[in-house]
Amino acid sequence: MRAVRIETCGRPPVAGDVPAPVPGPGEALVRVRAAPITPLDLLCAGGASYFGAPAVPYVPGVQGVGTAGGTPVWFPASAGMAPGDGSMAELAVVRAEDLVELPSGADPFAVAALGLSAVAAHMALTWRGELAAGEQVVVLGGGGVVGQAAIQLARLAGARRVVAGARSPEGRERAELAGADAVVTLDTEDVADLAARFSAACDGPVDLVLDPLFGAPAAAAARTLRAGGRLVNLGGSASETCPLDSSTLRSRSLRVLGYTNNELTREQRAAAIALIAEQAALGRLAVAHEVMTLEEAGAAWERQTAGTAGGRIVLRVA
Repeated sequence: MRAVRIETCGRPPVAGDVPAPVPGPGEALVRVRAAPITPLDLLCAGGASYFGAPAVPYVPGVQGVGTAGGTPVWFPASAGMAPGDGSMAELAVVRAEDLVELPSGADPFAVAALGLSAVAAHMALTWRGELAAGEQVVVLGGGGVVGQAAIQLARLAGARRVVAGARSPEGRERAELAGADAVVTLDTEDVADLAARFSAACDGPVDLVLDPLFGAPAAAAARTLRAGGRLVNLGGSASETCPLDSSTLRSRSLRVLGYTNNELTREQRAAAIALIAEQAALGRLAVAHEVMTLEEAGAAWERQTAGTAGGRIVLRVA
């Protein structure tokens, strides 16, 4: 079968022929249709992640969409985090209990682009952030996949106003297309300046901040929160540290919460994927993405790494 493999850590994958996998007890064979190139794939294949350097060669891909026994499914994989192969191959072996059946009308590439990023957005908003109908939400990193999904999912959960923050013109445009009521430009590290921009864009105090960035944007957005407001952090793409001042935190009794998909149970993850796929099939949820072929995986990998792609790249496997 055709697949792409990481042969050297830190280098793009190479397409080639590999033996077809054989499922064992409790496993299912998935005919893969779509495999996204995610930040986690890039991190693991770089060889310096907190999971340690992966044994090479291996087939990357921590999630994918395909069919098992003729049924459309989404599936996870531990490629790069543990020994074994992932989704970027024509066939993948998956634990049967991890398969999530998809609605027949769901576009496999749209669902693959959303995937675990949308799961993080949904669960950080609702399960961790306790978003209630009628609340005002700030979504940082609104041009990224998590941010685009969060803007739409917050609206679907009943948020009355969603304000996004994004750095680049392309990111701000994606946030606007996702439905943000206003988009704040994140082109400075001046916390006071950013806080003033967020305050001007918001309709009064904010109830919840969804933060995949940390750093100055998170510190600024925190200043717009109401008493008892919540900030949920699920990433540090702007900085691993944040200049959140003690007076802001204490004077409003704010809650700063961490989130990771790794904390979810299999049942929580499956329910979130099912909801995301259903909303995608209904045309209510989508993120910017490109589709490239398996043979183009090396070039796609380099573009995703450099940030020059027009969104999440999804490989057309079959």
